[in-house]
Amino acid sequence: MNLTETDTSLFQRLRFVLVETSHPGNIGAAARAIKTMGFGQLILVNPRFGDALTHPDAIAFASGALDVLEKAKIVTSIEDALSGCKFVAAVSARLREFSPPIFTPRAVAERISPAQEGEVALVFGSERYGLPNQIVMNCQGLINIPANPDYSSLNLAQAIQLLAYECRLATETETRSNVGFHGQAASIEEVEGMYEHLEQALVAIDFLDPKSPKKLMPRLKRLFSRAQLEVEEVNILRGISKKILDFRKK
Repeated sequence: MNLTETDTSLFQRLRFVLVETSHPGNIGAAARAIKTMGFGQLILVNPRFGDALTHPDAIAFASGALDVLEKAKIVTSIEDALSGCKFVAAVSARLREFSPPIFTPRAVAERISPAQEGEVALVFGSERYGLPNQIVMNCQGLINIPANPDYSSLNLAQAIQLLAYECRLATETETRSNVGFHGQAASIEEVEGMYEHLEQALVAIDFLDPKSPKKLMPRLKRLFSRAQLEVEEVNILRGISKKILDFRKK
């Protein structure tokens, strides 16, 4: 008989990343939302207020989640916020033509819940502008929350609460063995390095015109993000790129 068990590792592995948040009250509400579901990693990227974590509104809206605010981090770049992550998904109501694979909240929670996924992150944009395309395109997933098409606007804390709930639900899984071989997932830095290497190789063989790149790299990023690349696969692709560049130098 399969018994339900809780894989608690996701509570330590999952980061909630807020980009350029405008209102300190939303940061406090976000801390409360993730704490109620058992999570604790909150990272702010360039919040509007330098005292965002100690602002009176943040403290008031945290309502008992001051410990989350106290250990939250403020960083100046999205790269710092996502360093070491194996899988990153952006949360956005706006769909893009060349977006990463689209997930529902439940689907992405199931995707990141296995312990072998390592460090993972959910990225939320600012209240007014959302996330810039550059950040979305460098994620492995885009989370779109199904809502009333006539009024689909969730505030930041509501979206975080919904995702945190689904992630908690996903930790309560049936005991099962993994089928087949699964290698180590490539980190964001490793995948980004591969993209840069591949782009250099494509330019070297005149397949990509740097003056008129069109949408080749966004299409390739979307393709590879669906593949959930492992470290060895990234190394193979970089090896191919290196051979191309070495050949062009001869």
